[in-house]
Amino acid sequence: NSDIISTVEFNQTGELLATGDKGGRVVIFQREPECNNEPYCQGEYNVYSTFQSHEPEFDYLKSLEIEEKINKIRWLPQQNAAHFLLSTNDKTIKLWKVSERDKRPEGYNLKDEEGRLKDVSTVTSLQVPVLKPMDLMVEVSPRRVFANAHTYHVNSISVNSDCETYMSADDLRINLWHLAITDRSFNIVDIKPANMEELTEVITAAEFHPHHCHLFVYSSSKGTLRLCDMRAAALCDKHAKLFEEPEDPSNRSFFSEIISSISDVKFSHSGRYLLTRDYLTVKVWDLNMENKPMETYQVHDYLRSKLCSLYENDCIFDKFECAWNGSDSVIMTGAYNNFFRMFDRNTKRDVTLEASRESSKPRAVLKPRRVCAGGKRRKDDISVDSLDFTKKILHTAWHPAENIIAIAATNNLYIFQDKVNSEMH
Repeated sequence: NSDIISTVEFNQTGELLATGDKGGRVVIFQREPECNNEPYCQGEYNVYSTFQSHEPEFDYLKSLEIEEKINKIRWLPQQNAAHFLLSTNDKTIKLWKVSERDKRPEGYNLKDEEGRLKDVSTVTSLQVPVLKPMDLMVEVSPRRVFANAHTYHVNSISVNSDCETYMSADDLRINLWHLAITDRSFNIVDIKPANMEELTEVITAAEFHPHHCHLFVYSSSKGTLRLCDMRAAALCDKHAKLFEEPEDPSNRSFFSEIISSISDVKFSHSGRYLLTRDYLTVKVWDLNMENKPMETYQVHDYLRSKLCSLYENDCIFDKFECAWNGSDSVIMTGAYNNFFRMFDRNTKRDVTLEASRESSKPRAVLKPRRVCAGGKRRKDDISVDSLDFTKKILHTAWHPAENIIAIAATNNLYIFQDKVNSEMH
């Protein structure tokens, strides 16, 4: 099961798409240039590079195995011909450089064709080495390793808009790093209680504001969002804003607290809104309104009556991610049975789509799916009891500018475009 995809991320242009998996590997896909002569030929994504990012480790002090699984990948904004990305497992964050080479030097004076050093006494004349073209090679090299800063499991990394710093969050702390400095980080949030028996909440996700380098947000297992301002204090334990929706007493149940835990938070591209996902809903928050979300969308409300069995099979703890489209007008999140959901914020229309072999054939059109929770069933409706809870879409990504989405369905990556669909393994 090492090829189960654990994270998907487009780079800033959308030309590259990276996936990380349970076996510690990173696979980068590159979009092919579009071909003009064929009407259906749109730039498809093909494998560009594959490398092993993390290996399994063992913490001898705590007698714990550290999984190699990639929890998150984040691209750095591109500043030269090379691409850089950060990848993290539970403990260690690494900075990788991805670059291309299509020339090689020939004609060394002190080395022969095989690269062995020549006997200097045999060198009678000097020549200038030249660069000769060669087949394109994609080279991936580790540039920095940021280790030993997290006692708990890292769940998020986020690159700051200043392009110099990034943060990493685990269950109880958030650290700020400089991309050039690996031996120290700065702790900016620490919610660990003096007595661990008093622990009531953990950090579930964290992200920097897309434009203001001093603002970041983090979400918690208690369903709260905290916006922090690094200008106010070095240690951001006192938040600037707390976003929380008061609980509806009529909905109170044994599972209320578990299903209100926020599994993902994302700033809109505009920086004005926050998108959050909890077990049953996605919510859009306005940064200027803390007491309730602007919009709430039901992802799979038909599961509300099934929470008991979802608790017993641990599905209730699944962590679904959410994504904005490039213009912040549509939001996407995953569900069970290889279904994913889209909500149009303007028209208020929503749709359930399925990532499957059938839907990924070239030029296949995605058919909307419907789940019925009892009562009259229409043709093609799927009953709640026949949903496959082992097929879950936790990780999705939306191209920054175009209607291209990447959907991780266990160990298959599906890429759907407005015109053409393709499937990758």
